[in-house]
Amino acid sequence: MLKHFINKYPVSSTFILLIWVLSLVPFFPDTPLDNVKFIDKWTHLAMYGGTCTVMWWEYLSRHIHRDWRRIFLYLIIAPIAMGGVLELLQAYCTFGRRSGEWLDFVANTTGVFLATVVGLVLSGRLRPKDKKD
Repeated sequence: MLKHFINKYPVSSTFILLIWVLSLVPFFPDTPLDNVKFIDKWTHLAMYGGTCTVMWWEYLSRHIHRDWRRIFLYLIIAPIAMGGVLELLQAYCTFGRRSGEWLDFVANTTGVFLATVVGLVLSGRLRPKDKKD
């Protein structure tokens, strides 16, 4: 099943892997952006919003018929759950090198919901035109 997902949705798979790696690396170097207020939250929002927008685009561009139950499960619930799992892993499995934060989870979820709005707009635009004989 995982191999099928990776083959069918390679860009989404890459973005998801990138989120896992960035979420679990033990530390980040200091950057000039560290002085930007809430930069961490903006980063979470952008990562999840961007990734979920790509997921919507890949799904919609590969499926003529929309399975709204699968869309709800895989494009909304699964990314939110992934964000929660990663925050818990950061809090309890990184030996104090990373911290899980509720506000990070809120930023992740906000990114998912913003991507859902974009995805719903795309679903109307990417819908295949009715073929005329």
